[in-house]
Amino acid sequence: MHAARPGLAAIALLLAAFAAPLVAQQPERDTTARPATLLREVFAYEGGGRDPFMSLLKSGDVRPLISDLKLTTIVYDGRFGARSVAILRDITNRRIYRVKTGDIVGRLKVTQIRPREVVFTVQEFGFERQETLSLAKQEETP
Repeated sequence: MHAARPGLAAIALLLAAFAAPLVAQQPERDTTARPATLLREVFAYEGGGRDPFMSLLKSGDVRPLISDLKLTTIVYDGRFGARSVAILRDITNRRIYRVKTGDIVGRLKVTQIRPREVVFTVQEFGFERQETLSLAKQEETP
């Protein structure tokens, strides 16, 4: 019969003796409080038109409304319509706009300048419509 192997018990004892210091030598975790950092992804919208993520109420793109504008003067050039100029006054803040055909004021695009009126294309929520501002009728004095 074979005698019990004293070598296995000795090896197990040696392994236990070496493993204990390895467990004890693990570094302690840092328990000091650190401020939490929050990483955010930032987008820059470069598409055509207005940034769809920006509030219309906070941006200046809403103003002026067509109802806020008063047409005060038209300098009409019958030969070269592109040289015609219209002067508009914003009645809410007294701002003056000098516009030509193709100019954009807020959401209003000057489509056409006629002798007594200005035609705008209004862009709202993906739709376009035409609006016209006319000069006030002047009374003739005798």
